[in-house]
Amino acid sequence: MKGGLGGVWVGWGLAVAAIAVGWASYGWPGVVLAITVIVFWLLLQFSRAMRVLRIAASNPVGHVANAVMLNAKLKRGMKLPEVLVLTRSLGRRVAGDAQSPSETWAWTDTGGDTVQLTLEDGHLTQWELQRAAA
Repeated sequence: MKGGLGGVWVGWGLAVAAIAVGWASYGWPGVVLAITVIVFWLLLQFSRAMRVLRIAASNPVGHVANAVMLNAKLKRGMKLPEVLVLTRSLGRRVAGDAQSPSETWAWTDTGGDTVQLTLEDGHLTQWELQRAAA
């Protein structure tokens, strides 16, 4: 994973820096405060991820209200959680597996229009709107 791993190192670096600043400024109470802030931030991120997944899981898999509007809102580089917020549904896997860095997911609306998204390393690289036959 070339994109996601860099963010992990930045996060750990910021956590270590917060603890170091806490120690240098206030000693042990500063370290406790820094750790408390770090844990609070992690809980916020976990809560956000759970909320997105709960909303997505409550709707039919691979269904979106309007495929054309979804197609218009997509941007290159979006992460899968951002796409799930737009679709409010888990996608239907079309291609890809656990070993492949590329996966293709699809969402279809009630009219039969389908949007296929290709994600590489968790980031949207391309998408295609397939209109239903009239």
